[in-house]
Amino acid sequence: MTLITLGVKDLSHSVAFYERLGWERSVRKAEGVAFFQAGGIVLSLYPRDALAKDADMPPEGSGFSGFSLAYNTRTRDEVDAVLAEAVPAGGTLVKPAYEIFWGGYVGFFADPDGFLWEVAWNPMFPLTEDGAIVLPE
Repeated sequence: MTLITLGVKDLSHSVAFYERLGWERSVRKAEGVAFFQAGGIVLSLYPRDALAKDADMPPEGSGFSGFSLAYNTRTRDEVDAVLAEAVPAGGTLVKPAYEIFWGGYVGFFADPDGFLWEVAWNPMFPLTEDGAIVLPE
């Protein structure tokens, strides 16, 4: 996977949200779209109606979309810190952090368009210095 595009209702509002979380926008000259480098992949924000039109799909949608984006942390405490940062930036706390059955610690927030983000500390998936996940054999 190289790029994830989120279809957003209000591009400038969504860009402001991710910038308040500390994400740095790239390719600022691109009009009508926003790009953020996220490790080895790119997160793209694009108007929902335009994205639906590109795919010949209806733009309506509601409820659980069947997927979540994830932000893995290096420590358990970082999960709480990231969730605490998301709400004042304009996100919604969906589920406070809790210890999960597989031995980690997770919580959920939604961005202004309702995209679900899981924030997780997984002691079995260590992160490299550059933030990549290392899966066990």
